[in-house]
Amino acid sequence: MVFKRLLGSLGVGGPAVDTVLDPVSAVPGGTLSGQVHLKGGNADFTVDHITLELIARVEAEHEHGESEGAIAFERFTVGGGFRLAEGEHRTLPFAITLPWETPVTELHGQPLGIVLGVRTELGVAGARDKGDLDPLTVRPLPAQEAVLEALGQLGFGFKSADLELGRIRGTGQQLPFYQEVELTPPPTFAHQANEIEVTFLAGPAGVEVVIEADKRGGLFSEGHDTLGHHTISHCDVPHLDWNKEVDAWIRRLLDHRATPGHPVPHPDKDGHGHGGGHRSGPGMGTVVAAGAAGLAVGVVGGLVAAEVVDEVGDFFEGDDEDEAEDVGDDEA
Repeated sequence: MVFKRLLGSLGVGGPAVDTVLDPVSAVPGGTLSGQVHLKGGNADFTVDHITLELIARVEAEHEHGESEGAIAFERFTVGGGFRLAEGEHRTLPFAITLPWETPVTELHGQPLGIVLGVRTELGVAGARDKGDLDPLTVRPLPAQEAVLEALGQLGFGFKSADLELGRIRGTGQQLPFYQEVELTPPPTFAHQANEIEVTFLAGPAGVEVVIEADKRGGLFSEGHDTLGHHTISHCDVPHLDWNKEVDAWIRRLLDHRATPGHPVPHPDKDGHGHGGGHRSGPGMGTVVAAGAAGLAVGVVGGLVAAEVVDEVGDFFEGDDEDEAEDVGDDEA
């Protein structure tokens, strides 16, 4: 029996875990529910804890270039402190609250190329076994969807989305990374900007919207970045004309003139800006959007939904906390 437990602590003949998330996609700040299914091993085991980790694929910029890795941004203990008999089947339902700044992974059912996962950690006999990983789908809050819809109605097209390690100063950002959605401008604004990037920082009261424009240079001026910052109350979402509101944001942003030789700075993201180029989300090609459905995304030669699901497992397979820390080490 002692030998069986030793093997179990090494993952041989130990309990098996399978986490099943409820099929309804969650929203930032909302509830994520599901069940953890346990199957006993070749002996009786004490389950010390069952922990769910929220994992994200994050990109980092540093002086030597770019890197990417997995980072755990929240942990929830959903069970533990019980005996699991040999061969016993047990199901534990759970309901957890996602952080408000949880990235959005889809819009109108189409994936944005953001990779999130829920990893289940089973603590048994003093050992930890990350025995299960499930893709996490998150749809936008009404405020986020209203802004993206308006941008689509104004003719902006989806280019890519990614998660960047760092912080945007002057905001209420809580997580160690932020999401950027890159958009191509319509003809109306194409002569003023190469692209715009939108970041949403949601909270209980509302959503901070940070918009950055990569402005084109003129005859006597160089191109530069300009930044706009807006706050939306959740309760105001149904009462505003969002096409008009967002159009005004963009026009003010692009009409802003920097002092010659002193362009408006890129938002301070712990000292790591974009330099001269912009990245695309892994696997995402050019994407066309807009029309009656707003920024509803159609993928051209990029990831389809099934591939995004597969990529979650492919990317996180074998990852652990040390790999997540590697991203931070590179960033430092």
